[in-house]
Amino acid sequence: MARKHSKHAPYPDANHGEEAPAVVACWLCGRPTGKTIIWHHPVPKSRGGRDVVPMHSICQQTLTANFANSELQRHGMNVAGLLENPNVRKFVDWVAKKDPDFTATITKKQR
Repeated sequence: MARKHSKHAPYPDANHGEEAPAVVACWLCGRPTGKTIIWHHPVPKSRGGRDVVPMHSICQQTLTANFANSELQRHGMNVAGLLENPNVRKFVDWVAKKDPDFTATITKKQR
């Protein structure tokens, strides 16, 4: 199959610093994303999930630390159901005042 664009040249329709990219909100906490956007599968790929949502890396780490894949599959795209978990609610309230590029280590859930 032939390439649509040159392998080493920039795409012809790419922004060359003329406009700032649109600010995307994190799916879990609702804060604007920073320089790094993680495209997270709310329903894990191993469970048939195809949709992706933008998230901060720290928000994704919190989800994977607090929920098993089967629990994430049950919640699906329902953020409100995830926020009912006391650990996730506490995290979202805590991270609300942080910078969009803020990162920290997340403690793994005791299973």
